[in-house]
Amino acid sequence: MRLRIDALLAGAALALLAPAAQAAEPFAACLAQLRGPALKAGVSGATFDTHTAGLAPDMAVIGLLDAQPEFKTPIWDYMAGLVDDERVADGQAGMARWQAELDRAASRYGVDPATVAAVWGVESNYGRTLGGRPLLTSLSTLSCFGRRQAYFRGEFYATLKIIQDEHLAPERLTGSWAGAFGQTQFMPSTYLRLAVDFDGDGRRDLVDSVPDALASTANFLKRAGWNGALDWGYEVRLPAGLDTSGAGRKNKRPMSSWARQGVARADGRPLPAGDTPAGLLLPAGRGGPAFLVTRNFDALYSYNAAESYALAIAHLSDRLRGAGPLVQAWPTDDPGLSRAQRRELQRLLIARGYDVGEPDGMIGARTRTALQAAQRELGLPPDGRAGLKSLRALQAGRAD
Repeated sequence: MRLRIDALLAGAALALLAPAAQAAEPFAACLAQLRGPALKAGVSGATFDTHTAGLAPDMAVIGLLDAQPEFKTPIWDYMAGLVDDERVADGQAGMARWQAELDRAASRYGVDPATVAAVWGVESNYGRTLGGRPLLTSLSTLSCFGRRQAYFRGEFYATLKIIQDEHLAPERLTGSWAGAFGQTQFMPSTYLRLAVDFDGDGRRDLVDSVPDALASTANFLKRAGWNGALDWGYEVRLPAGLDTSGAGRKNKRPMSSWARQGVARADGRPLPAGDTPAGLLLPAGRGGPAFLVTRNFDALYSYNAAESYALAIAHLSDRLRGAGPLVQAWPTDDPGLSRAQRRELQRLLIARGYDVGEPDGMIGARTRTALQAAQRELGLPPDGRAGLKSLRALQAGRAD
């Protein structure tokens, strides 16, 4: 079984090499065409020539354009991996360590420490996972192939400007497949607009300076419309018969209107009085958790343009303040796994003879391939999804 999986992975690797070789010539031609627009964007010819010499496309990033977890992963899996007891404990420890800087950022930008720390936790696991793809490689590839080339060209030019104007070494500029980098994963153009030097060393460094990263995130949220006098929203209970056909983050009504219709906070506390606009968010439909969200939720949404992402940050911020898990369960009989549970699943696969690499809680291609094979053995649907049913079956050595 292990040999079969290795063979499959090797075949996939060879499949990636062929497109990369075929892309070399059109990639070089594309880079030549990008030089003029880069110069118009403020990149010097010397900077462009120096840092594009020897670049080769990474065609793997093209496939990731349509595979973002915020849009492909079930909400209960997405939330379980991003908001777990481990991330809460690590975040509270990080907040204690950087309390002075977080308080100073809150005073300057009006964004509370828990919200900034939640972004930090979701984006890079508090600086532990910055991403390993060189920005120049990823963004030059995305500038020449696939959709949204115009957008990624702007980010490519911004990266060259960061190297040129901010004197950050290219080898320090690694990040996600799409070009986000640093402790709180700014896109290069966002860095140029909103990054701040908060530690006073004369450089805006989101990679190695936690104070710069935290304050830059607070600045981002302030510019996105964050109001320090508002909560992001609340988990709520809906009365029977409530018409939810108009649900949606953008369809806001006064908080008092929701209260008159019988909507109440899930923790039993009353909704705030007044006319604060709030929209009803039902990320898993009427049968799952429900939320009333304010414009502060919209500010979180602007960080990554996905409601599941904004909800993860919002809920993690509540947990960092001492709140408990969501009251209403997700509408599934196969809940998602925390990172500790995902590591256990990987260790159980290793014990069965599968090579999934280091049990790190990251469900990548090797883990999914191994899990599919194990699911077949256990009589489960071989979907490669790391859910509670598969974990329990592996623990018991049989299917439920």
